[in-house]
Amino acid sequence: MQKDAYTLILEAIEAGTYKPGDRLVESELAERLGVSRTPVREALQRLETQSMLTRDGRSLIVASLNHNQLAELYVVRTELEGLAARLAARHATDEEIRVLRGMVEDDRSLLNKPRELAKANKRFHRQIHLASHNRFLVQQLDLVHRSMALMATTSLAAEGRSEVALAEHDKIVSAIEAHDGEAAYQALKTHISRAFETRLRVDAGELRLRG
Repeated sequence: MQKDAYTLILEAIEAGTYKPGDRLVESELAERLGVSRTPVREALQRLETQSMLTRDGRSLIVASLNHNQLAELYVVRTELEGLAARLAARHATDEEIRVLRGMVEDDRSLLNKPRELAKANKRFHRQIHLASHNRFLVQQLDLVHRSMALMATTSLAAEGRSEVALAEHDKIVSAIEAHDGEAAYQALKTHISRAFETRLRVDAGELRLRG
């Protein structure tokens, strides 16, 4: 299925092709995506409505999150992700649990590749969302993760974070395998909390990022 202009631009933001502060020009995007300017214009308007883009004079630029917005986003993400893990522990099929376990094992080969690990991390969390078997929760988490794309760096690039994050993933999956909803909820909340703490330490200059 061919992707529309909105999806292509959003994916470019998520991939870091367009970073917070970058100016998006309608004509350049149309040429780059190989489409007419009308769907690009509509996509940019939609992204602006969703606060993914913001106005800088007459230009549209990729939005950025200030400290307070980042904190607010993590509060919501922590609770919703925890709920997804709790529901996954109750409702995930055996096949879904095996997929989650396989992801944890496969991701060990990406420990020194922060960009690839960040993509794998998104897939892992998305799999937990789907395993919750609650479409409304999945929709809300999609919105949260879309806003996460406005962060220019991944906490997984911080020195020492990737190894710890994978150990946390392992603990989350173990709780889901045991159908222990409370343990899964707490393990995922702790995981997100530590990711936020890592990001704050990076922003404060306490931790360095790997390439």
